[in-house]
Amino acid sequence: MAKRKRYGAAVTAVQEAVRERRAVSLEEAVALAKANAKAKFDETMEMAVRLGVDPRKPDQMVRGTVALPHGIGKVVRILVFTKGEKDKEAREAGADHVGLEEFVEKINGGWLEFDRAIATPDVMGQVGKLGKILGPRGLMPNPKTGTVTFDIARAVREFKAGKIEYRVEKAGIIHAPFGKASFSAEQLAANARSLLEAIGRAKPPTSKGKYLKGITISSTMGPGIPVDPAGLAGLAKAS
Repeated sequence: MAKRKRYGAAVTAVQEAVRERRAVSLEEAVALAKANAKAKFDETMEMAVRLGVDPRKPDQMVRGTVALPHGIGKVVRILVFTKGEKDKEAREAGADHVGLEEFVEKINGGWLEFDRAIATPDVMGQVGKLGKILGPRGLMPNPKTGTVTFDIARAVREFKAGKIEYRVEKAGIIHAPFGKASFSAEQLAANARSLLEAIGRAKPPTSKGKYLKGITISSTMGPGIPVDPAGLAGLAKAS
């Protein structure tokens, strides 16, 4: 009952804020979502972006990574698939798990205690066999997201520091975290803008018409707050 009352109060606050406008600025949406994050835990701030693309077409898949200026407020557990001299490099950079055959075997047995998988190109023949397990969970290393690389140290440090991956889903929507409710409103707005600008730059050349069809900001337990994309100068060309 208490959760319903909290959610109801948050919805009312949002409705009052957008009563005269269909959407609010990015900064207003972030501030509202942060103010309405009343759970007993540090809620994750999330963004949903509806795009004018057809993900069923390979040339309209929107996917990439972006380094958020203030991180995401989460300890990222990283598994590195590699062998030889790169093993030491990965460990020194801060990877949580490093190896090859033993982790391929563990994952086949159901182990998935990591948030990001990175691999060197020379071991992808073995890692590729895990595609049916890692792919649906968004954990499969991919050159397009910088998770298949010989520059292991750099990749590990970037993802540890708050680099995130975004990917459009079948319904044409990208869901991505951009911080925690405990962040300042300014930090959250900067992270959100960086994410949106990255998505804007990733617009496929074959995408016609309006690209950014809808942007919503929310906290884990809070209601969605619509953002007016017209107010995002950095995305003028993409939207």
